[in-house]
Amino acid sequence: MADGAKVLIVEDDPMILDMYVHKFEQEGFVVSSLDRGDKVVEIAEKDKPDIIMLDIIMPGLDGFSVLEALRNNSKTKDFKVVMLTNLGQDEDKEKGKKLGALGYIVKSTKTPGEVVKQVREFLKK
Repeated sequence: MADGAKVLIVEDDPMILDMYVHKFEQEGFVVSSLDRGDKVVEIAEKDKPDIIMLDIIMPGLDGFSVLEALRNNSKTKDFKVVMLTNLGQDEDKEKGKKLGALGYIVKSTKTPGEVVKQVREFLKK
């Protein structure tokens, strides 16, 4: 499942966001994006993405708070969420897992192509 799969990318750095949006579109995904955390639940309810890529450090609401809000909402609680961040500490990864993230990708260790490949794997779960 990748062709036409809907991905919501939440990233506050415009260059990084642009890079991922282009890569996912190139790979056949339908992409929507946000540059802050405080509108994610509202957009997710409306767009029903197949997967949400969520940065942690953002204006509005940080990624962990967004993940918690998604999990506490009956309409979004089962959505697939992957943390996509540069915070690579084990405690951050554990916190993401504990809050219900399907996976945790450290941006600085992966090319956009590798991120797309991992997302395809997460979509199969």
